[in-house]
Formats: sequence, C-alpha cells, structure tokens
Amino acid sequence: MAFATQLALALPASIPSPPPEFSKISLGPLTIHAYALCILAGILIALWLTNKRLSARGGNSDMLWDIAIWTIPFGIVGGRLYHVLITDPMYYFGLGGQSAHLAEIPQIWLGGLGIMGAVSLGALGAWIGCRRAGIRLSAFVDAAVPGLLLAQAAGRWGNWFNQELFGAPTDLPWGLEIDPDSYNFPAGLPADTLFHPTFLYESLWNVLGAFVLIALDRKFKLRRGALFCCYMIWYGIGRTFTESLRLDAAEVIAIGPLALRVHQWLAIGMVIAGILALILVLGKLRGQQADPFYLPGTAPAPTPAEGGKPAEGTGAQDRSESGTMSESETASEKGTGADPQNEK
Repeated sequence: MAFATQLALALPASIPSPPPEFSKISLGPLTIHAYALCILAGILIALWLTNKRLSARGGNSDMLWDIAIWTIPFGIVGGRLYHVLITDPMYYFGLGGQSAHLAEIPQIWLGGLGIMGAVSLGALGAWIGCRRAGIRLSAFVDAAVPGLLLAQAAGRWGNWFNQELFGAPTDLPWGLEIDPDSYNFPAGLPADTLFHPTFLYESLWNVLGAFVLIALDRKFKLRRGALFCCYMIWYGIGRTFTESLRLDAAEVIAIGPLALRVHQWLAIGMVIAGILALILVLGKLRGQQADPFYLPGTAPAPTPAEGGKPAEGTGAQDRSESGTMSESETASEKGTGADPQNEK
C-alpha cells in the first residue's frame, strides 16, 4: 500500500501540452512544424516495417519505393481533402455566414489530415504503384497495414503539439492540459480544466493494433487482403471510441434516434465493411495452398540456384490463374519437342 501511494505521488497529476513555441522551429527563412515532423516520422516507420514484411514475401526495397512514390502523395492529398470537405467545410469555404479560409487549404502543417481519406486515396496510389511494380495490391496492403498503424500512432502526436482534437473535460489523473489562450480552448470553461488526451488513446490503440495484426498474420498466414480487413475492423473500433470523446467541430448526422459525428458513422462503416470483406476473403482462401505475390506474367525468372523452379505462389501459378501461356511454354510442358532455335 505504501509503495502504491508513493507511486501515485510520483506520477504527474496531468499531461502537459508543449508550449506553443515548441510547435514549430524557425531556421532562418525555413519553418519546420512539429506536426509535419510527426507525419514524416510515421512515414519513415511505415516504410521501414513494410520493407521488412514485403521482403519476407518475395519483394524488395525497389518495389516498395516504386509503390511509395505513388501512395504517399495520394495519401496526403486524400487526407487533406477529407479534412476540408468532410470534417470542416464550413470553416474553409465560409458556409453558414462564416469567413472563408481558402488560403489555408494547402497548409497541412497547421493540422488537418483525415486518415480515412488518406487510406482511401492512398489505396488508389498503391494500386497504380503495384501495377507498375508487378505485384498484387492485396499482397502489398497485407504487408503494409501494421506499418500504417504505427504511422498513424506517430502522426497523432502532431495533434499534441498543436493542442488540438482533444476530448471532453475529465478529472482522470492523465487529463491533458490545454493552454487557455489557445484558440482551441473551449469557451466558458475554467483555465485549469483537463481534457481527455484522445491523441494518446488513439496512438496507443494503433501501436497495440500493429502488434495484434503481426501476431494474427504469423499464426494464420492471412493473405489476399484479409489482414487489411482486420486493420479496418481494429482501427474502426478505436476511432468510434475516440470520436465519442472529442470536442472539435464536426458534422453531426442523425439516423433515427441516434445522432453521431460523421467520423463515427464512417468508423462504424469501416468495422461493418471490414467484417463482411473478411468473411468473403476467408471463404475464398479456404483450401488454397499458395497466395500469388506477383501479377500474372510479371514473376521474375527462377535462377539456376533455385533449380529452375519458380517460387511458390509466383510464376507458374500466376500463369495458370491468368489462363495465358505462350506456345513455347505449352510445348515445353507437354513435351512436344519444340525447336529451341525458334525460341528467340
């Protein structure tokens, strides 16, 4: 009991927010925002983990960069469009008699990237990159989603630096301090009010989710987008909870007696879609021995060290699934004695 009391006294009574001057660093004419650094850190973490997982599936770092140069810009644009068009269109476009803030739309360093938009448009970029790299989109997203969760976890700390997207007032010992002079501080509340640190809740949930997805993948060998479905379920559950606490402006949609923030409805939709898609994918996976990594006709030729045999789930299976085999391949496999001199 004495130890527990001493520990309680040693722990801080609240979580302080960084001073406003910590949210950006000025280096001559260059200003570096902490929010942008958190986003950058998340991208680097995601690339590192995705590279390890992609290499274990037969890919390489060149493939990853070929896909990343499409996925990252698409994701950033999608995240910003989601924030501007879904989260707070009244602020940016001056709806409802407010002043328009069109000049702030491209200023992502001020905060405001919606992960649902980033994932949606980022998936389009990933599809383009996967087509160019010659691998299946499902193979890439299954390799990428644990790193994606870690990227989201790092990005949420940008909200801490910006003192934004916090939750309702609380008297819990881990309540978050917000500068009363901040424009985000709710009017009418005492200056010493503490708030739910929703950035921390979501960050910890995402870190835990990354480990859960990796564990599920190791145990069940989830393929063909099944792990991405698990990501949708996990993230949707966590986002539904954190959205129920947040105080920032968001559109509220009432369906029957239930009125929820638009982000909550979308998060619930993610969970439902993830469950239905997972059932469908698992049904297709039943009884299949291998999961093709490459798109049909793009698997690399086997090296002599491999005994002239294509890797499992790559070349031969890709050709059989696509239903297209060249005449020389057909002749060789049927033993018809095709003239090698004609194969030029």
